[in-house]
Amino acid sequence: MHGQTLKRLAADAQAATDRGAPLEALALWREALDLLPPGTGQHAQVTAKVTALSQQVDALGLAVPLAEAERKRSGMPKLLASMGALGLLLWKFKFVLLLLLGKGKLLLLGLTKASTLFSMLLAVGVYWTVWGWRFALGLVACIYVHEMGHVASLRRFGMQASAPMFIPGLGAFVRLKQSPVDGREDARVGLAGPIWGSAAAVVALVAAVVTGWKGLGAIAHAAAWLNVFNLLPLWQLDGGRGFRALARKQRWLAVAVVGATWFFTGESLFVLIGLAAAYRAAATAAPEEGDLRTLVEYSVLVAGLGALGWAAKHWTGATGVM
Repeated sequence: MHGQTLKRLAADAQAATDRGAPLEALALWREALDLLPPGTGQHAQVTAKVTALSQQVDALGLAVPLAEAERKRSGMPKLLASMGALGLLLWKFKFVLLLLLGKGKLLLLGLTKASTLFSMLLAVGVYWTVWGWRFALGLVACIYVHEMGHVASLRRFGMQASAPMFIPGLGAFVRLKQSPVDGREDARVGLAGPIWGSAAAVVALVAAVVTGWKGLGAIAHAAAWLNVFNLLPLWQLDGGRGFRALARKQRWLAVAVVGATWFFTGESLFVLIGLAAAYRAAATAAPEEGDLRTLVEYSVLVAGLGALGWAAKHWTGATGVM
């Protein structure tokens, strides 16, 4: 039924691979995968291609967009070329700058979606009635950055998803239209939200310390709490998706990190996370080979957000909600 479409997608994906554009090739092969019935030989073959490209993109990290930009290096201005190593460094910095601008563009792009914008305004209105408009705007902005972290990771792996949708009182969500091919990919997408959300909380905390406004400290503390809550290794929460990629021993190491964070911060939410993590480590299926990067990211998020919440409370006088 989709024979011609599959041939075109395969040809385009191979062409993208040949010219050194793995991101483009990954998205094309994933599109082809959606057209194939599970359980067939073709589905297995394309799944293998998607997995291999996904691992390649994952291993290269930020080098992927830079490498694709480097394919256009032939356009380097003669002045920079004549400067030797310094010129090359400046030329490479251009690509880093474009990458950072791309992240900013992505954040703004989400606001162009009517469903995202209207649901955001609704959430601001609801929180406004409880905490005032300043806190409402700051909290919703931090939640938005968290969700756009998921969107950025989904785009990186060539997966299609809906725009962020806010549900007042429950945060927000992004609905996947394509599924991750393995636990590693699922973990990358899941933990990208708390990583971006942590960055937003850090910005709020720094602003609170610089300006002395306790309201920003309260926003930083609330944002840290929301991201910590999302690290619960249950259901479709971000922590649950991260734990999917961890082997049993790695899960117990994560439990130890959670316990240590609770010991040093005294925040009761970490007790709940620790109990849930221990249950996942002891009583649920786990892969034989876990993903070390996921363990590191999860552990750093737990400890870092614990420290961030503590700092927001003690440095700015923010009310503790953890």
